[in-house]
Formats: sequence, C-alpha cells, structure tokens
Amino acid sequence: MLISMAYAQEEITDVASQAAEMIDTPSPASAFAWNMGMVLILVVLFYLLLIRPQQKRFQAHKEMQDALKKGDKVSTAGGLLGKVDKIVNDNEAVIDLGNGIKVTALRSTLTTSDGADPTAPLKDDKKKDEKKK
Repeated sequence: MLISMAYAQEEITDVASQAAEMIDTPSPASAFAWNMGMVLILVVLFYLLLIRPQQKRFQAHKEMQDALKKGDKVSTAGGLLGKVDKIVNDNEAVIDLGNGIKVTALRSTLTTSDGADPTAPLKDDKKKDEKKK
C-alpha cells in the first residue's frame, strides 16, 4: 500500500526525463529564424496600416494643390475660408476672403472648404454650377 521514498523518487525522475525527451527544444538558428519572421511580419503590417495610407493622403493633397485654379473655394490651415483669386507661383496663392480682403497663403496649407474628398477636389461645386444652369 505504501510506496517507499526511493521508488517514488525514481518514478518522478523517469516521468521528468520522458517529458524532457518529448519536448523538442529549437536550435538557435531555428529560434533566430522565427524571431526574424515575426519582425518581418511587423514591418509589413506597419507599412500596410500606417505608411501606405499616409502616402496616399499626401499624394491626394498634392494633386488637389496642383489642380487649384481661380475661383476654387478653399480653406487655409488657420481656418480662413475664401476663394482663390490668383496663383502667384508654385508655392503661393492669393485668397479672396470677401469684402475686398485678400491674403497670400502657402498652397501647402490649402484644402477644399466644403469638406469634399481631397482626391476629387471641388466636384460638389461643379454639380452646383450645373444645377444653377
């Protein structure tokens, strides 16, 4: 009924040695490959979730800036709303705020004022002009 201590100790070491044989410890090269694989997956996820969408937004904003012309409704980064009076050069535009007030603003600070999608600047204004006719 009672098991002697020596016999019990022998059983425990046999079970432990069998468990250690069943667990296959990875080699250092294999562990390094798994770690590099995980790092590669993280880099790809960062690119897909953070970098690529930001590049698309920059590209859409650049296209909107290039498409600016006289009469387009815009807002500045400072919150001023107006219409483009003239394009001075590649970096500046004169904005008519109304009541004869005109300011010069950097084109990089301009966005569409009506909340339109910057990838398709001023589509709503064109639709409104067509409805008026």
